[in-house]
Amino acid sequence: MNDLDLLVLNGALIAMILATLIPIYEAWKNEDIWDRVLAFASISSKTAMLVLVVSVLRDDWMIGLVGAIMLIVGNAGLMLLAHLLRKMNV
Repeated sequence: MNDLDLLVLNGALIAMILATLIPIYEAWKNEDIWDRVLAFASISSKTAMLVLVVSVLRDDWMIGLVGAIMLIVGNAGLMLLAHLLRKMNV
């Protein structure tokens, strides 16, 4: 990779970190459980994408595999939690 590619990827990484701070603030500010679950789902998706970008920067496919597993499994757990909370009428 040349210097321009690394500069673009580092800029994308910084932008993704800043975009992750928005749902963190929303989860901290809001008291409604459904808005918090939605914010945490957004955080987990963004974090998995960050892991994938870092794996491209480091040229390490094992980190990319962890990011892909986080994308596939991470939101499923949150959706199960939301379904459980809905059944409990919380």
